[in-house]
Amino acid sequence: IYLTFALALSIITIVQAGRVLLTLYALKLGAQPFAVGILAATFSLLPMLFSWQVGKFSDRFGSRWLLMVGTVGGAFGMLLPYSISGLPAIYIAGVMNGLLFAFSGVCLQNLVGLLSNTETSAKNFSNYSMLISLTGFIGPLLAGFSVDHSGHAIACLYLALLSLVPAALLLVWGGTLPTGSRAAHRAGSVRDMMAESGLWRVLATSSLVVTGIDLFQVYMPIYGHDVGLSASVIGVVLAMFSVSAFVVRMILPYLISRLTGEKVLAYSFFIGAASFFLMPFFQSAVVLALIAFVFGLGMGCGQPITLMMTFSNALEGRSGEAMGLRVTVNHLTRVVVPIL
Repeated sequence: IYLTFALALSIITIVQAGRVLLTLYALKLGAQPFAVGILAATFSLLPMLFSWQVGKFSDRFGSRWLLMVGTVGGAFGMLLPYSISGLPAIYIAGVMNGLLFAFSGVCLQNLVGLLSNTETSAKNFSNYSMLISLTGFIGPLLAGFSVDHSGHAIACLYLALLSLVPAALLLVWGGTLPTGSRAAHRAGSVRDMMAESGLWRVLATSSLVVTGIDLFQVYMPIYGHDVGLSASVIGVVLAMFSVSAFVVRMILPYLISRLTGEKVLAYSFFIGAASFFLMPFFQSAVVLALIAFVFGLGMGCGQPITLMMTFSNALEGRSGEAMGLRVTVNHLTRVVVPIL
């Protein structure tokens, strides 16, 4: 489990830093807002299309070499903008960044479940979610300081070299990770799995969690700008969500042990709804930051709990496929909901 956490910290930091770095590089090259939007779409394209298949492969063959393929692909992607200046290279790098997440996100989540038991599941998924929150803090800082210190192209090289860390971990200790079962490909259809396990309810709930968080992160800056808040103040308000989400995930195992995961998730939706309801009535930065903090205390529980529920509701030998479906549905939600 510690190897899985180390892989998650290194790989997802590269994903987060790469997204920020490529966006900054595109803006430096004069990309217009529409072009930046297309770049953002490249980050989610492959996770939306391939995560389910990656999950099925992880059930059959294990995660070690899938993680290695994603890591190497992501590294080559970051080498392109270092070697070739221009938006086409950045777009290709964005697609490869998505490839890295498609392979790593599903495999790492599934490994946490496989390496946990009934007693440790809540703790391990909570710790994994805290690590992901930490990468959301480290990644942008790494990208920003690298650009300021060495320039955009050299920063891309730094991220490519950073990929040597997870690659080395996989080469040296990857053999200790759970292996797959070649019989997994003879399992039933997705429809059968969804019907037999009740997984469709979990995936629908997971998409609602993503919807709530994405709506907050997209529309809070718009509302803040509308009421005259500065960019830095809006950034602080948004940061309060991440801070509170990290805090609540520290105590999540205790909450689940007292209330069960389903009850905690229900309360998290009530808190999220109340926060959305209160926000339009206030324009004070302090009050909005407080509301954002409360929102994070609620919705910050959602992702680790739906991760646990997805794994526990998956049919035996098909947990990777279930995790892949979750990532696919979540990324489809990220494409559709902002448009709606």
